[in-house]
Amino acid sequence: MTTQQQGQLTPAQRRQFVSDHRTAIFGYSRKDDGPAMTALYYVMDGDDILISTMRARAKAKAVLRNPKVSLCVLDENWPPTYITLFCTASVEATVDDDLDAVVNLGMRIGAVMAGRELDDSVREFVVKGAIEEDRVNIRLKPYASFMTPPRHVHGESDMPTLTHWTSATVPWDAE
Repeated sequence: MTTQQQGQLTPAQRRQFVSDHRTAIFGYSRKDDGPAMTALYYVMDGDDILISTMRARAKAKAVLRNPKVSLCVLDENWPPTYITLFCTASVEATVDDDLDAVVNLGMRIGAVMAGRELDDSVREFVVKGAIEEDRVNIRLKPYASFMTPPRHVHGESDMPTLTHWTSATVPWDAE
């Protein structure tokens, strides 16, 4: 069994997977009840991941309470593949202390959502939205990852070769 079959990608392959995709499920501890998850768009900033949210939303509050979060990056193509990143998160910028950083991230995330760069003519709408929604930037620093290669059945002929094995959490930089 190869390293990739076992779900252990190289650091470059893990970064490439995260860089090549745009949607994820953000997981965090709730103050009450069980863990919470929410779908979102993200952008890469070197090895870090940036997300935008409203200061009043649970994501921002949870990060301030407990910076250990997870991000399940999704492949939007069939068959679905994913990689889960375990991260340390921090609120990096707010509209109060760095409006430009919040707006710049808003423009970048808008481009990810649109699948192309946005014209600078929409910047004024992003500024207005960032202020009205009291947006903040959250920086995620991955320290470990988990990936299980997908196993799918497309028909009866796949059943004899359908295999499963366990995977392990590996450090983000591990070979």
